[in-house]
Amino acid sequence: MARSILSTLTSHIPPGQLGRYVLVGVWNTAFAYATFALFTYVLGHYIPASYMVASVLSSLLNITVSFLGYKWFVFRTQGNYRREWVRSVMVYSGAIALGLLLLPPTVFAVKEITGNRAAAPYIAGAILLAIQVVVSFLGHKNFSFRPAGTSKGGPDA
Repeated sequence: MARSILSTLTSHIPPGQLGRYVLVGVWNTAFAYATFALFTYVLGHYIPASYMVASVLSSLLNITVSFLGYKWFVFRTQGNYRREWVRSVMVYSGAIALGLLLLPPTVFAVKEITGNRAAAPYIAGAILLAIQVVVSFLGHKNFSFRPAGTSKGGPDA
């Protein structure tokens, strides 16, 4: 039953594309945290609240690294680097805004359902992370890496 629902939901995705997306996403997550930690450590010797500057710098770097992974490995598009990068930034900005908007009510709902105030933000964050992954995939597939003049993402769509 669950397999047929998943098959129905993913039937329009070219074989291997979702798996490649997950693989690149795991890499992106590890790389993003490592660069944030490194920038925080290095800048901590020079600036107070270095984590804020580190967050901005690592976000710009990480969006670019994830963009290249998605472009070259997942969606396999040709050319259009500037347009696709700007679109990727827009997709990530949308996913981040969605997460920020939904976090307070999701934390509240998790607190009410579980009664666990301490764990609620972490559970809500995990739930929203899963939603953001799906939203980002669909945004990248249908917007960031959509060839000009088409409504489908990538050459193997």
